[in-house]
Amino acid sequence: MNALLWGVLPYVAFVLLVAGTIWRFRYDKFGWTTRSSQIYESKLLNIASPVFHYGILFVLVGHLVGLFVPESWTDDIGLNEHTYHLLSLYGGTAAGVLALAGIGLLVYRRRTKAPVFRATTADDKLMYLVLVAALVLGMVAKLMHVSGEGYNYRETIAPWSRSLFILQPKTELMAGVPVMYQIHAVVGMVLIAMVPFTRLVHMFSAPVQYLFRPYVVYRTRDPEQLGVRPERRGWERTGV
Repeated sequence: MNALLWGVLPYVAFVLLVAGTIWRFRYDKFGWTTRSSQIYESKLLNIASPVFHYGILFVLVGHLVGLFVPESWTDDIGLNEHTYHLLSLYGGTAAGVLALAGIGLLVYRRRTKAPVFRATTADDKLMYLVLVAALVLGMVAKLMHVSGEGYNYRETIAPWSRSLFILQPKTELMAGVPVMYQIHAVVGMVLIAMVPFTRLVHMFSAPVQYLFRPYVVYRTRDPEQLGVRPERRGWERTGV
């Protein structure tokens, strides 16, 4: 089970992420969308969406720093483990609360606005469930080890995650990891595998063409700005 969870499942999730994204782009370009429901309701969405996106962005940055910046690097700049633990605890908790608040508002909006609720699919509901579970489990795992220096995951989980990229998974490092961290990691891998098959795939979209498209010229219809110009048959009523 140790080899299956920490030596096989990560690669299964990665293959599904890459292959699923390629498949989605190849065969479902018109479905590559957030399926925006702004047309049905925008007031609450304008609050909930930025709150969620900023929160999840901070969560993602925190995970990237915690997993892929070696402990020796932070030691070299004078950031000891206690200080790092406090930054991770307070910063990670704040980011998690912000993301959960955004999800809560989005779910409330979907449940209370009938047109939005009717536009909610089964995979949307599953995606929300797994995403909330990943956030809550991560926060619970962190808060369960707040005493003293806390649990130093940079000595176990972080080296294991980096070892995956050199195809030499150090599964033995995950054997002694607290159970809540293990569950959080498994749910996180499930979420990664789900990305191409849900609306989360839009995170890989970037409006690059927008930077190079021609300008769209808008001409005013205000008579005072247009000035005097000759009338053209077929475009304006003439002789009436």
